[in-house]
Amino acid sequence: MPQGSSHRPHQVAVIVDEGTNPFEVGVATELFGLPRPELGLPGPLYEVTLCAPAPEIRMNHGFFTLTGVRGLDAVDRADTLVVPGRPDNVVPRAPAVLDAIRRAHARGARVMSFCTGTFALAEAGLLDGRRAATHWRWADSFRRLHPKVLLEPDVLFVDEGDLLTAAGSAAALDLGLHVWRRDHGAEIANHVSRRLVFATHRDGGQRQFVERPVPDVRDESLAPLLEWAQERLGEPLTVADLAARARVSPATLHRRFRAQLGTTPLAWLTGERVALACRLIERGEERLDVVAARSGLGTAANLRNRLRRVTGLSPSAYRRRFGAGAGEALVT
Repeated sequence: MPQGSSHRPHQVAVIVDEGTNPFEVGVATELFGLPRPELGLPGPLYEVTLCAPAPEIRMNHGFFTLTGVRGLDAVDRADTLVVPGRPDNVVPRAPAVLDAIRRAHARGARVMSFCTGTFALAEAGLLDGRRAATHWRWADSFRRLHPKVLLEPDVLFVDEGDLLTAAGSAAALDLGLHVWRRDHGAEIANHVSRRLVFATHRDGGQRQFVERPVPDVRDESLAPLLEWAQERLGEPLTVADLAARARVSPATLHRRFRAQLGTTPLAWLTGERVALACRLIERGEERLDVVAARSGLGTAANLRNRLRRVTGLSPSAYRRRFGAGAGEALVT
């Protein structure tokens, strides 16, 4: 997938259809359309074009009408196509919109959907036999309309390589940051997430719907514990250590992680360690044993296994793609 360069930014087209959710259009432009001088790069990595099937598009609930955007021919020049959601999912999409989605995918563009935009991808026939995510509220409707799609109803997003689907409006931010990481590495994605004031990394497999009851007496937020652990990832921390720090039993800690983060303590800890390992490799650390030790992953073999599971790349391939010393081999 083209990543963009100083010569040609990666082209992102966003289809704005009748009734589209404005928030998700804003997510796409915020993620991929804004200048990012904080990255210190000579030019933008992405360039966004809004396109629509008509000169005037009425947004969701008639909040406003969008004008002055490009026609659907802009899709034909996009490296990535983003399809935001809309609430009227039983109403068929315009044939021109579906044709544009099919054309983009057929010529090799990456196609992403936000929230119920997954319905459009399925209606276009792209998702048959493929894994996908959509908002939990419309999961049953989606299954009835598109039984050939392998819907994963509880996850934040699904990355199938050429097809990426986010479960909801907020999950669109998670998927967008995932794309930044996939295209440009964890270090640059961290800069983007800091500007968004958003969590750096929520894994796509986390639950969509996280119940967060307001505590009656004391604050049981995990934030202080997470900050404490993030400062000690290189130490041999265990779930028991986290529970002891929080002064609760491991079972109680597990329940709080599930309730507040939608994941387990061990999965969170492993994810943080892999993210740190990625940053160390990007910053030029060549020795796998050092990366494994400093990130808390222990051994070079475990580092290789975890990194490949999360990124799909070996440490050497990850460094060639994202590291400061591109092209040099890692010392194994």
